[in-house]
Amino acid sequence: MLIRVENQVRASDLVGCRYRLVQRHTHPEVPRTEAAQARADRYDAARSAVWENFPRKSDSRRIPFRRIDLGPIPAEDPWLRSLETLEALATGATHITGAVFANEKWLVGVDMLVREGASASNGSYTPVMVSTHRVARKHDKAKTLGVPTHRLGLSEPLELGYKPRHHVLDGYHLAMAARALDDLGLNSGRGVLIGQDRNLAFYTDTATYQPALDAALDAVELENLPTQPRRVKECASCRFWPLCKPELEAMDEISLFLPGDRARPYRERGIETVQGLIDASLGTPSQLAAAWRDGTVLLAHGDITVPRADVEIDVDMEAYMDQGAYLWGAWMDGTYYDFVTWEMLGSKAEARNFAEFWTWLMEQRDNAHAAGKTFAAYCYSAHGENHWMRMSAQRFHAHTPGVPSVEEVDAFINSGEWVDMFAHVKANFVGPFGLSLKTVAPQAGFHWEQGDFDGEESVNARRVAIGTDAAALTAREMLLTYNADDVQATLAVREWMSDNAPNTPRLSA
Repeated sequence: MLIRVENQVRASDLVGCRYRLVQRHTHPEVPRTEAAQARADRYDAARSAVWENFPRKSDSRRIPFRRIDLGPIPAEDPWLRSLETLEALATGATHITGAVFANEKWLVGVDMLVREGASASNGSYTPVMVSTHRVARKHDKAKTLGVPTHRLGLSEPLELGYKPRHHVLDGYHLAMAARALDDLGLNSGRGVLIGQDRNLAFYTDTATYQPALDAALDAVELENLPTQPRRVKECASCRFWPLCKPELEAMDEISLFLPGDRARPYRERGIETVQGLIDASLGTPSQLAAAWRDGTVLLAHGDITVPRADVEIDVDMEAYMDQGAYLWGAWMDGTYYDFVTWEMLGSKAEARNFAEFWTWLMEQRDNAHAAGKTFAAYCYSAHGENHWMRMSAQRFHAHTPGVPSVEEVDAFINSGEWVDMFAHVKANFVGPFGLSLKTVAPQAGFHWEQGDFDGEESVNARRVAIGTDAAALTAREMLLTYNADDVQATLAVREWMSDNAPNTPRLSA
């Protein structure tokens, strides 16, 4: 049998830590964390926006249309909603929003069911799911079936120049809905995902997800659930971490130091505890375990090296999920420069903002060269900045003056004048707590004005900042302060490294 957690297993229960199910069953009174609630609020906002785009009428008498709205998801009474879903299906409605399928094992909500087929007697249904992920990306060579969201069920999908992006949770959602429809003899064999581009709906073959769903459901059978916790990445934001942490500490569980699969090589050698790894004398891993035990944040590889230039600029970018970059911050000669838009992303405002940032950055480089000086722009972990410089060029170069071509961006990124500080930190240090900017900068004596404000909170703040009330102005100030601190932290790390990272312990040979 399956463990009964809040009635049935949901798709989200099939991803990540399985012990979470045990804790939820044992401690249902523990509330969700603020971070989890914020994620749920973002999902609800995305869902509401997409539902506004769902078709409400047919533009042709030849295309039948009957929409039944069962109510919002999640439903207050899932069992009642599942019965209402069956009744709506029996009517042969062409569009059903807020559907729920439930059985003795699992439950899944479906944003919309779209009838396929000319009549109620021979029609099957396609489940439509809203995701907060980017479910497809434009691609010159790939083709994916899609349709405008407002034409779902009214137009046949066309081949669009997009490449699908698979996310496990989305796959489980569609697989569950398709399986429920299959049990009713109403499965069309395909599903639809609507991601961060709310105006496009992409089709997929739900049969490809079924083997993974079988394996995942088997893993949450009661006899297959773990009997004790292990630390994983998600623990940091899990509501049950205050319960699991003492249990892990009592066992001195090795996952406290090496979460997830990182401990597997040592478990295979019979090492199950942090102290066991320390005592094994395995060189760097054992030294890092000892550092973790005594709270030492960094260990250095001998003498420290870091590139410097006559003219230096520190850069940090803020993006909202996968929709666009709204803030490019820079620190130069003691002054913070912000290139920011609070308008809709993907718009002319985002394009103009990036053009202004790029033009300013290139002007500083050209001025340095003209003065016979060396130039370098620095960021910490360049993946995000590289991605959004390329994407901004790809989206805006053709129609916005000042936006570079992709080739110009690539030439800059690949030059020695664009420096990823994380790469140099990684080459010079190891650390038991990771090498993020928030971890390393305090060792250089830098501290953020807003303390624990982080990337996820910045996403939540951005949602507020696009408003016009007092709360929006406060959120904007928080985001600018956070970004200004990030660029100053990058400078602080570089200067500290230039001073050979004083008082930092060294790895022994």
